[in-house]
Amino acid sequence: MRSLTLAHMCAAATDAPPSRRDRIAAVRAFNRTYTPAMGLLREGLLESAYTLTEARVIFELAQRDESDAAELGRLLRLDAGYLSRLLARLEAAGALERERSPHDGRRRVVRLTAAGRDAYALLDERSTRDVGRLLSALGDSEQRRLVGAMDAIRAILGPEPTAGAALVLRAPRPGELGWIVERHGALYADEFGWDERFEALVARVVADFAADHDPRREAAWIAELDGAPVGCVLCVRADERTAKLRLLLVEPSARDRGIGARLVDECLRFARRAGYARIVLWTNDVLRSARRIYEAAGFELVDASPHRDFGPELVGQHWAREL
Repeated sequence: MRSLTLAHMCAAATDAPPSRRDRIAAVRAFNRTYTPAMGLLREGLLESAYTLTEARVIFELAQRDESDAAELGRLLRLDAGYLSRLLARLEAAGALERERSPHDGRRRVVRLTAAGRDAYALLDERSTRDVGRLLSALGDSEQRRLVGAMDAIRAILGPEPTAGAALVLRAPRPGELGWIVERHGALYADEFGWDERFEALVARVVADFAADHDPRREAAWIAELDGAPVGCVLCVRADERTAKLRLLLVEPSARDRGIGARLVDECLRFARRAGYARIVLWTNDVLRSARRIYEAAGFELVDASPHRDFGPELVGQHWAREL
């Protein structure tokens, strides 16, 4: 519901600059694709007698024994008057019951009836069936991309970060070395204005690793969250005694979860097992979050020098620590 409201609000911004208008158009185009694909435009959701909003109310009530009506309205971002009429319709249909709270006469407590729980079970079964059909038409990589994109949308637009997501650190799958290059180029251009020379540097690092690396002494990791890649790091050989940490990245949608620190820790553990005595890295002064991770992991600043290798004025920094 929120994404539809967002698109309607954005549509009024006719004086927006071209880049923002393009993004507004993209959100609206997504809504036009998503709503029919999920069957949200049918008169009765999932071949039932309920509208989308009514079905969502039934779903939320099924997650708890009872709910405060005002709390339900805040959760679903529904106007109090509209919610009251909607609850009255569901009550008349026998799906729920309402009563005043025995602890506070100003509160209205809402709960599903036995018929309402039967309705929820049917809706849940049909939703699982329809989503299963949708996914079965896609390959494994497409499913992972779809789920990852949906998780990013929930993280950005939801009331709070997604909890309980499963994080896995693993070796890159076919095609994901290219993902490392693409995401570095796109994110650093968007967040810091770095030009194509940075993407070219990343491409050379990745190409060298792919073409000729010793798996006993060099490795790469992808951080996967709920089936989608959200971060990466490489450990490569600088010389016989020294490893180099390269290309640490965490997607904006997955930040503030400790993923960057996990990737760095994994790189350090590998470097120790591979027999290195020291590990180094090169970063830039504007990458403050990454620098905090490096400092917490025991790295120390060795030297710094200004440069404009990627467009803006930057200060490159060499960091190192003993293993």
